[in-house]
Amino acid sequence: MTKKFNRGSHDSIAGAKAELRREAIARRDALPPAERQRAAETIAAREFPLAVASGTVVSGYFPMKSEISPIPLLRKLAASGAQLALPVVARKGKPLIMRAWSLGEPLVAGVWGIREPGPEAPEVEPDILIVPLLAFDRHGHRIGYGAGYYDLTIAKLREKKPVVAAGIALAAQEIAAVPTTPSDVRLDLVLTESEVIDCRAT
Repeated sequence: MTKKFNRGSHDSIAGAKAELRREAIARRDALPPAERQRAAETIAAREFPLAVASGTVVSGYFPMKSEISPIPLLRKLAASGAQLALPVVARKGKPLIMRAWSLGEPLVAGVWGIREPGPEAPEVEPDILIVPLLAFDRHGHRIGYGAGYYDLTIAKLREKKPVVAAGIALAAQEIAAVPTTPSDVRLDLVLTESEVIDCRAT
């Protein structure tokens, strides 16, 4: 069930997000793995909405739990000449470190056991970020796991150069409106198995 929230105090927004987070995780966990895999492959098979020139740095993520996998999409973009990268958690309250990665290269277990490149992999600054999420709306607002890593990372990168943040999700993860605070960063696009949502015009 989707819910609309009015802007309010920081505490009320945090509470609303926590409730939505619990609902979103339960909704996503209830989807069969085969359905999530088909969605990932459908997204990858569709024409990517951005030009990806040789050497364009695209950061993705290694999926955990019931997250939709961006790996089929990353494989397609790498075949088009993109340089891939994966995030590494530096420490709480700090932007993610993006490290270069190629498909098939070994990964190590990072925070929460998430697979990530080792410290020998060079740091890069992505041009396009493929962003995980729990829920989203059509204005490009997203709910993540609550640590704010992607908000910090996208904001830092946008201080340096134009970057595009594209959420990847199942259509079932859409809600009517995400409650927001001034520190929340909007996505430019959301890619689902049903459509490409361009949030830049909203």
